[in-house]
Amino acid sequence: MPSATRRPQPQPGCSSPRRRAARGAPRPTRTSSPPPSSSSSPPTAPPRTSKAPSTRRILYTSFTLFAVVVPPVVTRLGPKRALVVGSSGYVLFILANLVPTWYTMVPASLYLGFCASIIWVGQGTYLTSAALSHARDNNLPEGQTLGNFTGEFWGIIASTQVIGNLLSLALLRNEKDGGSVTGKNLLFVVFLGCMIVGIVLLCLLSKREEKGYNDPLHSSFGAMLESLKDRRMPFIIPLMVYIGLEHAFVWAVFTKSIVTPVLGISGVGGAMAIYGAACAVCALVTGCLTSGLYSATLIVSFGAIVQAVVLFWLLLFYSPMDRVLGTAAPLLIGALWGVGDGMLNTQLNAVVGLMFEDAKEAAFAQFKVWECGAIATIFFLSLHITLQVMLVLMTASLVISFGAFLFLTIAVEKSSSAVRS
Repeated sequence: MPSATRRPQPQPGCSSPRRRAARGAPRPTRTSSPPPSSSSSPPTAPPRTSKAPSTRRILYTSFTLFAVVVPPVVTRLGPKRALVVGSSGYVLFILANLVPTWYTMVPASLYLGFCASIIWVGQGTYLTSAALSHARDNNLPEGQTLGNFTGEFWGIIASTQVIGNLLSLALLRNEKDGGSVTGKNLLFVVFLGCMIVGIVLLCLLSKREEKGYNDPLHSSFGAMLESLKDRRMPFIIPLMVYIGLEHAFVWAVFTKSIVTPVLGISGVGGAMAIYGAACAVCALVTGCLTSGLYSATLIVSFGAIVQAVVLFWLLLFYSPMDRVLGTAAPLLIGALWGVGDGMLNTQLNAVVGLMFEDAKEAAFAQFKVWECGAIATIFFLSLHITLQVMLVLMTASLVISFGAFLFLTIAVEKSSSAVRS
């Protein structure tokens, strides 16, 4: 009887089906799980955002092409009306995002590229005209006044990085992987309301017309080509290109390759908010310190040094780390990059306004052509080159552009001193 009820014991070298199943159960899970390195890559984007990279490239390519032909449009409309007309592209783009399909996003991106070229050329023209006329009406130094106006404007622009990211955080904080359709729609409705308020304020601006607008040179397509004949323009174009490269680097490379692997997708908003805050503060401070070409050159030099330090750090020493230091590193990089950008962008806009006062539309159109062309190029290249290659490209561009700008400002200062003496 006892032998009848005794269960058969497994023989040496063999295993029961239950034990084989128990021992084999973890194996499929172990082999099918992703490797540790893949945990840092962002999750697959939902269909709503999958069109973002392509529409962004379409937008900046359109921006670059249309910026070549907008000086006559801005001249005919006048800077104030150009700002109002250009705002329509942003309204249409926001509305297209409420129904994001290929048939809405692509035409909206193309139209926004056209409108953005109008609004940014009009902005540079209007801001320079307002600053110089204010200086003349109140017997103020033109260089210092233009620096103040430019610093305040770009400081406010940079602060939108903080405001926009805080809005996104507030409206999408309970959503996963970027938010639901309802949360995103609410965010776009808020943006649309801000845009409508902005258009109303633009309509209340005073006109800033100057006699030079009726000059045939300023009302023709040849203004763009004519500005290239100015011997100063080839030396300032490399810095215009670098401004575009460093903006695209932050948006397309820094957030993806440096912030996301350490802080995750949810940390991108915080890093960009810190970048925007640093940029805004530096734009406001350096705008107040600008008194002419000499002070602008010193500020550009300091901004170039700050960004060079960041580039060499990323190229030679940086590696993702855990714990507090690993978390703080991307935030510190964002802050330093914002400091450099606030200095470079603000001062270059002021220098363009001072040097090319008689051909502002063509000069600012040149600025946007080269800047947006560089942005579009980075958006295309970022899909095919590594982070190290991108950093080498950025470093070489910074050295060349800063050297050309420094040579230009020294030559201009020497010629001005010779004329005064």
